[in-house]
Amino acid sequence: MEKIDQLDLKILKIISVNARIPFKDVAAVCGVSRAAIHQRVQRLVDAGVITGSGYTVCPKSIGYSTCTYVGLKLERGSMYKGVAERLQHIPEIVECHFTTGPYTMLLKLFSRDNEHLMDLLNNKIQQIEGVISTETLISLDQSINRTVPVDVTL
Repeated sequence: MEKIDQLDLKILKIISVNARIPFKDVAAVCGVSRAAIHQRVQRLVDAGVITGSGYTVCPKSIGYSTCTYVGLKLERGSMYKGVAERLQHIPEIVECHFTTGPYTMLLKLFSRDNEHLMDLLNNKIQQIEGVISTETLISLDQSINRTVPVDVTL
């Protein structure tokens, strides 16, 4: 992709705060045409700068009351890709990271309650070949949830 310029950054700053803002409103703030905004946004999507848009569903509102982080230790770090492939089939897992530190992988998942969490841990995650241990951290409350800031002064 070509270098991201000041107009791209301005567009990203606006739409990262409100992805549903009409392009005509973005165009008005940026001082360019609606077509220019559409082309810029499409170029940013095609280049992988914008990786998604849509609605975010509150897990609690649909019965997933427990947010949990699970640290996994694997027999060998080289098993990461195979384990990640198996974890893809567990829909309650919403994030999976290959990490440094005490865990080989860090997962974020949502469960309906403690029984559901125990089933996910004992009957799904810990049954995956290569997983040698797990450590579970239950989130009691989320204080911050945001995207990275877009700095238009870059």
